Amino acid sequence: MPDYAQLDREHVWHPFTQQQGWSEEEPLMIERGEGSYLYDVDGRRYLDGTAALWCNVHGHRHPVIDAAVREQLDRVAHTTMLGLSHPGATELAARLVEIAPPGLSRVFYSDSGSTAAEIALKIAFQYQQQRGETGRTTFVRLREAYHGDTIGSVSVGGIDLFHSTYRPLLFETHVAEPGDAADLERVLEAHGEEVAALVVEPLVQGAAGVLVQPPGYLRAARELCDRHGVLLICDEVATGFGRTGTMFACEQEGVAPDLMCLAKGLTGGYLPLATTLTTEEIYAGFLGNYEEFKTFFHGHTYTGNPLACAAALANLDVFEQERTLERLQPKIALFEELLAEVAAMPEVAEVRQKGVMVGIDLGDHDDVLRMGHRVTVEARTRGAFIRPLGNTIVLMPPLSISEDELRDLVAIAGASIRAAVASAPVDLPQAA
Repeated sequence: MPDYAQLDREHVWHPFTQQQGWSEEEPLMIERGEGSYLYDVDGRRYLDGTAALWCNVHGHRHPVIDAAVREQLDRVAHTTMLGLSHPGATELAARLVEIAPPGLSRVFYSDSGSTAAEIALKIAFQYQQQRGETGRTTFVRLREAYHGDTIGSVSVGGIDLFHSTYRPLLFETHVAEPGDAADLERVLEAHGEEVAALVVEPLVQGAAGVLVQPPGYLRAARELCDRHGVLLICDEVATGFGRTGTMFACEQEGVAPDLMCLAKGLTGGYLPLATTLTTEEIYAGFLGNYEEFKTFFHGHTYTGNPLACAAALANLDVFEQERTLERLQPKIALFEELLAEVAAMPEVAEVRQKGVMVGIDLGDHDDVLRMGHRVTVEARTRGAFIRPLGNTIVLMPPLSISEDELRDLVAIAGASIRAAVASAPVDLPQAA
């Protein structure tokens, strides 16, 4: 057997990872998955507390999705959507429109959450230009927002740790305070005539540490956008497909955006696929004779990949067959009950939850301690994989997790936090 750990150290550059620290530790090498569990190359088992970075919905190796992908392999693995179409993409688009908020009728395919957001920005900008609103050239974003890692999506992001390095490359935006409708109103009153769209993560800002917006905020944002002629882009990459307890977070406030971004859970966590949904009115704004050049000049090689579309269709089938959203509700209630004990721990500053999206805030710790990472390492020794956002421990398991597994996950998280804080050195090394 190859020495995978050594090969990794020699050749692989991991995302959002300081490689110097990574190379000093033994990497966790996952070989297979089953249900809510991952197994490493030595056969050790770990509860998947991150749902494969928030995208696995029905568990690993779900037979319905496995079979759909295998069946598609007997037809064709990939064919372009530029000048061609295929049954999977057309059926999936129709089914997404059927379950999406009212008014969203057109589906543009891409391959990641970042590209779905990038596409939404470009569509919003071009639409405003083509309908004569040529002064609408900027966007409003929320502080601490995260919409991906391409230049456009970073421009409407606001997490300094991730984004400050690239500031010279980015376009300027207007910033509103998260969850503060009065502040959003202030921004739009001052700049509304130059704004093409507002970009929000509905109900929860995920990468900011699971920051939950107050009830009514999204509805207020929709009303303010309508008042000022601004388009509303809802980034449901993290919140979509049941994460907040409903298929899409927008539903909980009866909001229909002008554009909606989907990825992560779209294929059940199997294959890269993303979509940007929009209204018929916006779609019609791009129609015209060839020589008018109203075409949306954007595309990706793997747009609407047939294997990914097959997985996505099977994912939607499983939602219906297993009544996933209905069966999720008691798990959300149990999660809240279990987390109350964690919130009471002296090592925990705050617990934030919306559906099965949870952020356990450990408060302020010196960066040298890498407290979030310490908790992750402790959790591995106890049989769970979780991943922090700084000093916030994120729990976001597959929706299919059982109640017993949920109890285990929360218990492991609590024990790991206690152990990590207790073992942290009191005397920190001084910077040179």
